Amino acid sequence: MTGSTGTSNCWPDVRAAHAYVVQAIARRTPSPILTGMTRKLLLALPALLLATPAAARLSAPEQAMTKSVDADQAWAIALLEKMVNQNSGTRNIAGVIKVAEMVRPEFEALGFTVRWVPMAAVKRAGHLIATHTGKPGTTRMLLIGHLDTVFEPDQPFQTFERQGDKARGPGAADNKGGVVVILTALRAMKKAGTLGGANIEVVLTGDEESAGEPIETARADLIAAGKRADVALDFEGLAQVDGQDYGSIARRSSTSYTIRTTGRTAHSSGIFGSVGDGAIYEMARIITSFRKELPEPNLTFNIGLVAGGASAELSANEANVSAQGKTNIIPAAAVATGDMRTLSPEQTARVRAKMEAIVAGPHAPGTAATIAFKEGYPPMPPTAGNQKLLDRLNLVNADLGLARMPALDPLRRGAGDISFVAADVDGLVGLGTASEGDHTPAEVVDLASMPRQAKRAAILMTRLSAEKGRK
Repeated sequence: MTGSTGTSNCWPDVRAAHAYVVQAIARRTPSPILTGMTRKLLLALPALLLATPAAARLSAPEQAMTKSVDADQAWAIALLEKMVNQNSGTRNIAGVIKVAEMVRPEFEALGFTVRWVPMAAVKRAGHLIATHTGKPGTTRMLLIGHLDTVFEPDQPFQTFERQGDKARGPGAADNKGGVVVILTALRAMKKAGTLGGANIEVVLTGDEESAGEPIETARADLIAAGKRADVALDFEGLAQVDGQDYGSIARRSSTSYTIRTTGRTAHSSGIFGSVGDGAIYEMARIITSFRKELPEPNLTFNIGLVAGGASAELSANEANVSAQGKTNIIPAAAVATGDMRTLSPEQTARVRAKMEAIVAGPHAPGTAATIAFKEGYPPMPPTAGNQKLLDRLNLVNADLGLARMPALDPLRRGAGDISFVAADVDGLVGLGTASEGDHTPAEVVDLASMPRQAKRAAILMTRLSAEKGRK
């Protein structure tokens, strides 16, 4: 970390430094004559002394990287536009592959070995994995992003639209902007001569927005990369609160569940009698009990779909539910789906046990109930190692003259691919672009955040690459 104890410590009191130089000039300049140039120098000196330490903290290669990133902004925006204009909805397998083909030569030009891992076995396109071998024994970095978006080809929101320092488009931020930040940072490292010694593996998944199943197969390559890595850097969106950039050291899980209730059907005149309460009242008991008994810090749980009647069926894709019945028929069936989000495996297990106990009863008279869980994304708990990575990033921020980034409340962030490696490696989330309206037709990326994020990433990776590996 060149210059971390350099000129910033030479003059702890800028006013004292100013006074010293004034006196030195006065001793050499016949009083009362001070040239106009000398007066200008004295007036400007405090600002120069304040500016010098921040610049001095950046090594010559780091300063070169910041200039390179700025010079690459037009290139970065052009690549982003090209990627956004190619639809890559998760289920558009051909489209995801086309986006992979756009970025593959960019990695290869930087000296990466690139391979495509097909995922036909889980009905998804596949993953792009790019590997750069550097100096043995140094930090092995895993960079994570994704090629797919939530916007499929049949949706009207399909094209890139520049709006000054912002751009609207499907996946412009999530996550094509993040992929461009990765490439911009690596290009800057290459030009500055710091990429050669870096050990970097990039995994760009093709199904982050809707992971293929079984998920153990869909994420096997990412998990294996996590076991090889010393640190993981996630290039999904930069979190901002009231205009301030935040770092993320935790992400919550995403687990879905399906509740089914049954009851004896009959004419409604017999409700609450010997026939019992019916399936819908039993479902209402369960949902109400969840709301009363489950709440705890860092937990959210939701019911997204619910239906009941004489019959109730959940569609194969679990995105629709249908029911039939009449007002004078006691409902025989009800179904509800939802998700829960937790901050640790221990919390997941605890909440799941509570949910199972509630569903198990005591049931409303004449009814029965079951609950089934489907594992999605595991949690990424906040750890001391993750916090240390954010601290390292904040050293970079200080040296760039940027504000310190506090740790984001995990309630403000959804699940993501980095969680699959969280058990094996320290990680940091949010090195991608700032944006608004992700996952909606109002998705807008802040183009001005791209160079800021690329500079942070390039300098952080350069510094990590010079350190001894942790595994």
